[in-house]
Amino acid sequence: MIYPTQRAVWLVAAAAPVALAIGIVAPGAWVAALGWVVLMVVLVVVDALLAPPLGSARLSIATPAAIQVGETIDLAPRLEQGERVLPAAFAAEIAGPLEREGPRTSTRFRAVRRGRAVVEALWARHAGPMGLAWQQTRRPGGQAIAVMPDIRPVRDEGMRQYLNSQHTGLRMRRDSGDGQEFQVLTDFQPGMERRTIDWKASARHASLLAREYQTERDNAVVFAVDAGRAMSDPVGGVPRVDRAVSAALLAAFVALKSGDRVRLFSFAARPQVDSGTLSGTRGFARLHHAAADIDYGTDESNYTLSLVTLDGRLERRSLVVLFTEFTDPTSAELMLAAAQRMLKRHRLLFVLFRDAELEGIQDAEPQEADDVVRATVAHALLRERRIVIERLRRMGVDVIEAPAEAMALKLVERYLRHRERVA
Repeated sequence: MIYPTQRAVWLVAAAAPVALAIGIVAPGAWVAALGWVVLMVVLVVVDALLAPPLGSARLSIATPAAIQVGETIDLAPRLEQGERVLPAAFAAEIAGPLEREGPRTSTRFRAVRRGRAVVEALWARHAGPMGLAWQQTRRPGGQAIAVMPDIRPVRDEGMRQYLNSQHTGLRMRRDSGDGQEFQVLTDFQPGMERRTIDWKASARHASLLAREYQTERDNAVVFAVDAGRAMSDPVGGVPRVDRAVSAALLAAFVALKSGDRVRLFSFAARPQVDSGTLSGTRGFARLHHAAADIDYGTDESNYTLSLVTLDGRLERRSLVVLFTEFTDPTSAELMLAAAQRMLKRHRLLFVLFRDAELEGIQDAEPQEADDVVRATVAHALLRERRIVIERLRRMGVDVIEAPAEAMALKLVERYLRHRERVA
């Protein structure tokens, strides 16, 4: 397709004041300005014909397979005809979690949230030798770019947490730990925990003896992320589901480094993402890619269907870490019923973010009558929330409720306690 350039438009527009001036001086000669317009139209057509046709030109872009949230990419388009690179102006349309930086013709995009972006179309404009006409071509896209969580804090903090959890080198002993499988009785040494002392054996042998247990490895840990409507709401300016994914990746990194097997599962109205069971530090890359596919849901979460589906896919007893949020008594009852069924085979750890907004409304000093009403409603909602949490704990479910900023480290600490059977 052929379009006039901005230069051609300005040259044609320049005929208007010239025609006005001629019309004032010689009213019968203003028609001469139309000749200038006709000349410019002819030059635009000639310029377009002199430009090389773009039908056989190759339009390409550089699209990475994956980027991280907050990262900026430049598609760096190229218009090539044979071995020659043609100077051109470019534009691109991308659907998904990428936001254009700059004007509409900019090809720089910034990843603003997780998800999968797709390049829908590309445009290229090449000007003729006189710069009066554009030849434009359009090419369909189709390239996909996975936008994944930023794992740099995960790697740094995860390695720190992993190293802090290790006891190797503190004392001379075999690979032992706080598991449930008894390994051997040994002399109690400084540095050992007093709870490991076997008092009956110590009395029999008149010597202080301690129990050592074989370190448990290859445990199964499932991180189940609720991606329904309630989890899409922000807490501290960031959607709950994004905070849940970041915390899950941190804990998964520590679990994989510790020798456990990890699975990432997400659901909303129905099951969505299932990474399968992974082991070894190389499995973290697959978890990272799977996390990019966890979408932001607008439907209510179906706990019954999703957790029954997850239970059917698990072949062994696992620690199921469930990131969720409930907003009304009905969804809470459905969640409790699904948790009761899961407890028959697995251990459950519920992860809930403290609702700082409701707490702020409840604790704020009222200035008018509406503030009292809002505080009363917030108090009632928080009371219902505490009741549900207490019911979960009485069922035997472990529950973490912490501020969003501290949740990742709280989860890692609780996972390590579960793994060592200290909780």
